[in-house]
Amino acid sequence: MTTETRAGGASWGDLVTAAPDLAAAGSRHLDRAHGAALLATVRGGLLAPRIHPVTVGIVEGGLYVFLLDSAKRRDLVEDGRYALHAHQDQAAPDEFSIRGRSRLVAPGETRDRVATGWYFEVDDTYWLFELRVQAAILGERAADEWPPRYTRWSVAT
Repeated sequence: MTTETRAGGASWGDLVTAAPDLAAAGSRHLDRAHGAALLATVRGGLLAPRIHPVTVGIVEGGLYVFLLDSAKRRDLVEDGRYALHAHQDQAAPDEFSIRGRSRLVAPGETRDRVATGWYFEVDDTYWLFELRVQAAILGERAADEWPPRYTRWSVAT
């Protein structure tokens, strides 16, 4: 892994290669909610992170999110740090989350490929970000079990 990859995080495909079981579980968690997740963003001097509902998708080895012009979009442009948590199912209360830095994807072929078949109609008012992964965590447990058993992965620094 290059210095640039460590600084910006790994692609979803890199996570699949490095920790396939963790990535497969993460993908299942995101898929079961049709991409719905909670995105936490921060920006410079603000006192606290912000939490936003979003729809994410895994396309061609990348984890992506389309955003309209909003506080979350401005946070990712100005700062780039994020944390993402998949929705939990009360019947199977495992949890999956990642954190890292986002990368704005310019209009062009990659954006067009990601937009094809997206969960909703994407037009030119949406900004596309790739969510690069610096760390991932999976907590597994039965409904009556505590604490969860955690599996972690992070980019080597």
